Amino acid sequence: MKQYEINLCGVTRTLPFIAINDTLAFASFVILGDTELIAACAPELAKQIGPVDALVTAEAKGIALTYELSKCLGLKEFIVARKSTKSYMRDVVSASVHSITTQGEQHLYLDGVDADKIRGKNICLIDDVISTGESLSALEKLVSNAGADVVKKAAVLAEGDAASREDIIFLQKLPLFHRIAEGEYEVID
Repeated sequence: MKQYEINLCGVTRTLPFIAINDTLAFASFVILGDTELIAACAPELAKQIGPVDALVTAEAKGIALTYELSKCLGLKEFIVARKSTKSYMRDVVSASVHSITTQGEQHLYLDGVDADKIRGKNICLIDDVISTGESLSALEKLVSNAGADVVKKAAVLAEGDAASREDIIFLQKLPLFHRIAEGEYEVID
């Protein structure tokens, strides 16, 4: 196949393949800006998440989803971990991250004001796709460094082996793909 078609909560999307190396690829899922898909997935994911004190996501792809989830869960706000510090940030809390969709190491930062909001609270981490778990681990470390407790971790999709994890909530598995010819891929079971 040259593209991967996925149906989530009644919404179908066609995803292009992105090569990881000469033999392996992933289907590129970007929920940021997809109002229809976010509106369909957020209520279903919120049901699985249940009550929490706050939601935390890393910029940028999980922001719109986390916004909609916060509404579904009756929360008045959510927290965004930033990928760089801003001049207005004080008493910054940080952690490092490396993921397959980001080249090189990056850092996540929380403003001290946001860290104070979540300190001692039960937190659900939100991501669009959980794959290697590196981004989620860095986000969990960041939230822990801020004095909060991660009680749930959720994403729309769990990619590859992540779907076998028992510590995450997700709506559907997204397989990885093996290259069989130029521009042609098959699902890896």
